[in-house]
Amino acid sequence: MTIDPEPFRERAAAALLAARDRTRLLTGCVEDPDLVAQHSPLMSPLVWDLTHIGNQEEQWLLRTVGGRDALRPDIDSVYDAFEHPRAERPALPLLPPTEARDYVAEVRGRVLDVLERAELHGGPLLSAGFAFGMIAQHEQQHDETMLITHQLRKGPPVLTAPEPPPAPTGPLPSEVLVPGGPFLMGTSTEPWALDNERPAHRRTVSSFFLDTTPVSNGAYQRFIEDGGYDDPRWWAPEGWAQVGEHRLRAPLFWRLEGRQWLRRRFGVTEPVPPDEPVLHVSWYEADAYARWAGRRLPTEAEWEKAARHDPASGRDRRYPWGDADPSPEHANLGQRHLRPAPVGSYPDGASPLGVHQLIGDVWEWTASDFLPYPGFAAFPYREYSEVFFGSAHKVLRGGSFAVDPVACRGTFRNWDLPVRRQIFAGFRTARDAGPAAEDVI
Repeated sequence: MTIDPEPFRERAAAALLAARDRTRLLTGCVEDPDLVAQHSPLMSPLVWDLTHIGNQEEQWLLRTVGGRDALRPDIDSVYDAFEHPRAERPALPLLPPTEARDYVAEVRGRVLDVLERAELHGGPLLSAGFAFGMIAQHEQQHDETMLITHQLRKGPPVLTAPEPPPAPTGPLPSEVLVPGGPFLMGTSTEPWALDNERPAHRRTVSSFFLDTTPVSNGAYQRFIEDGGYDDPRWWAPEGWAQVGEHRLRAPLFWRLEGRQWLRRRFGVTEPVPPDEPVLHVSWYEADAYARWAGRRLPTEAEWEKAARHDPASGRDRRYPWGDADPSPEHANLGQRHLRPAPVGSYPDGASPLGVHQLIGDVWEWTASDFLPYPGFAAFPYREYSEVFFGSAHKVLRGGSFAVDPVACRGTFRNWDLPVRRQIFAGFRTARDAGPAAEDVI
């Protein structure tokens, strides 16, 4: 069957332009000294991210897809993320801001010409415009990284966005029963899915209960007040060592003034809103809370079954709400808001079983290590996923308010070290269903 390439060409152009608009916003809202500064050893200078975006675009879309001569081969090693750890990047011979802007603009102009002429078939890199979609996702992922840098940056606020919509009134059940059984995990059909999402394969999970919403700030505060950071019973040994070494008492960016918890959010200090999903917690903190609550973190397979499987039809959908691309009614994505929405928001985006906010708002830590699926094949390069497989990294699912829809699917997999707190991560908890629930099903 012949696939019309034009819709993918239009989609690729729109995705590339949307990503660049966001990149301009994140790099244009501060003066040049803030672009070249390193605001945290955990993050690159913003100007490094900017030029890295352009360099990856040049290497993949101009040189590999377009067969064009290299514009700046001299900078390839400077912007190789695997050659230089983030803490060392300020000492590199980085392009200054004006030169960086000119470079990425020149690359983009030539890329749009390549896209206009490319035949979007004839191999996996070109089929359905995959290479262009991959680069659009790459830029949006670095935009999220730059937004994290903005959160770590000291000084007055420079970013603004409207508040998310309020959650509908009325209580929700605290948890939902997800029936056990087989489902199709991953994808072999999503045209821009990345290698670690592939291939689709059958998984079976036992019945389990899952929180209807992510854990809220208010709920997490009860863990703090009950001495959660003082009791080693709740912590994995490595997590307990982190508590002691770094004197952890609360999520990152929280501080206690008198009897009130405050947080810093993109340069604004404000009371911690009790009804928002908790944010900026490590995997160790999420795991400790779950143990304290008599629960556990869901596995990656459990999370995906809850997010994609419709028990009534037996279908596995692209998103909790169905197969349609995300809209503002479905989920808090794309930096439309600079914070998570209250728990219970976006009822139009709920799963068939009534689980809310599985997509958007906060990345959700899972219990699972980042491992390949059966039949995994690295594509188009090992360094995207394969080098990270193993027990060192934990899987996060669902995306955050900082994730663009192009880089967020029901099958999309994120991963990070369990100590990471600066990322836009929260969690929800689960528990085994037990024989009584199995009998009901």
